[in-house]
Order: sequence, then structure tokens, then C-alpha cells
Amino acid sequence: MKKNKKQKTLKSLLSMKNKNALIIGGAGYLGEAMSETLLELGSNLIIASRDIKKSEKIIKKLKKKISKKVIFYPVDITNKDSVLKLKKFVNKRFKKNLDVLINCGWSGKKNTFESISDQDWQYDIDTCLTGVFNCIKTFLPFLKRRRGNIINIGSAYSHVAPDYRMYDSPKYSNPPSYGSAKAGVVQLTKYCASFFSKYKIRSNCISPGAYPFPKTIKENPKFVKRLAEKCPANRIGYPEDLKGAIALLCSDAGSFITGQNILVDGGWSVW
Repeated sequence: MKKNKKQKTLKSLLSMKNKNALIIGGAGYLGEAMSETLLELGSNLIIASRDIKKSEKIIKKLKKKISKKVIFYPVDITNKDSVLKLKKFVNKRFKKNLDVLINCGWSGKKNTFESISDQDWQYDIDTCLTGVFNCIKTFLPFLKRRRGNIINIGSAYSHVAPDYRMYDSPKYSNPPSYGSAKAGVVQLTKYCASFFSKYKIRSNCISPGAYPFPKTIKENPKFVKRLAEKCPANRIGYPEDLKGAIALLCSDAGSFITGQNILVDGGWSVW
């Protein structure tokens, strides 16, 4: 048995100085807070998204607020050629060295089981599940070089069903494709934790609960109230609620955590 190494301080364990991170969907509602966290910890960061206009706005904000060690590159994770172009860019920027890959990309329509089409279903699965697979497979060689780690973003609906009584309008409904794809993401995370352990790569999942968009909060306060009442915490989630879990899993503070699905849901899933 090896002797215990000199104990590190929490500050040093959380530091991501000289670490390279790529976050898919890093300019989204939840992704922005994750990007902030990585920069606050000192990481070099590439934000990849298909929303160029929004991403450029976020990049400008992050550079002014936190750090200039962030850059944007456009990507469509449902398109393999687009992901390969991103790989070339990451290679050029980070010299094939990647410490953290966060898969937070998502884009889907609000559908009920009755309204969802075959095309909508396939699009959601391609984006949320197959897109995650494409990115992991593409960047695995870079992660191997640094014994990096993977963080996938799941959902509380990966293992509990939406309560149909809360959804009073198709506009705010949760499509059957969403939870199905997220359940796949959780299992893929565990698979990667097992099979990539020989490369010293960690793989974990963070599953948010109810994090309604600001537009929804403004438009439908009654719906938001029902979401809050569903949680033991008696409130909805906000993007900054994810920062602690991201900091833990991305840094050496979480070096003995792998194959886990951490629910940041205010207790949503306990009952």
C-alpha cells in the first residue's frame, strides 16, 4: 500500500489553474453558470454552441466579469463533421490536452406524448443522447493524455416521471423524449466510468431538477409555484445552484468520485 501523500488544502484541490476545459452548451441558461465556475477556478475554457449570437454575447460578458481565458467555437453536436471541426480547433488551442469535457448541449420542442412526431423524437434523441456519445468518442484521445474527466448533464426526469398534474399547457409540457434521452445519458456516464477507468478518466453526471427558464417564470407564475411545491426545498432551482457540483466534479476535490449521478434537485426525487 502506498503511503499517504501530503494532504492538500481545499483551495489547491479546487484550483483548475493550467487545466483545459471544453463545455458543450456553455452559453445556455444552465451552461453559463458552469462556464463561470470553470473560469472562477482558473481554467482555460472553450465554449462550444450552435447559437453563435448568444455565445458571443456570453463570451464578452465572461471576459469582462471573470477571465479572458475563454473562447467560443460553433458546433452542432448532431453533425459529426461539425464535431470533428471542433476537435481540430481544440487540438490547435490545447495541443491535444483536455482535462474536462462537459456535455450540456440540448435543444428540443415542448411536446406531449400525443403531439410528438417521429421527427421530433429522433431530433431530441440525436441531440441529447447521440450528441453526447459523439462528443465523448471524439474527445476521448485528448482526455486520455491528461487523465481527464467527463461531466454529463442529465435530469431528475432520467429516473422519475413528470407529474402530469403540474403541466397545464402543452407550451410547458415535458416531452417523453427528454427523460428517455437523459436516462440514456446517465447509463452512458456509468458505462464510461467503468470502461475508461483504465485510462484514469473519471465520468460523472449532474441531474438538475426544476430549473424553469426566466421567460417561464415571468409568463406562468402558477406553474412555477407548483414546481417549487414539488420540492422539499420549496423553491425552484437557479443556475448558480449547480456551481458547487461542477466545481467538485471538475477539480481534484472530486478525484475519488466516478460513475455517479448527482441530483441537484432540491429533493425533488425523494418522494
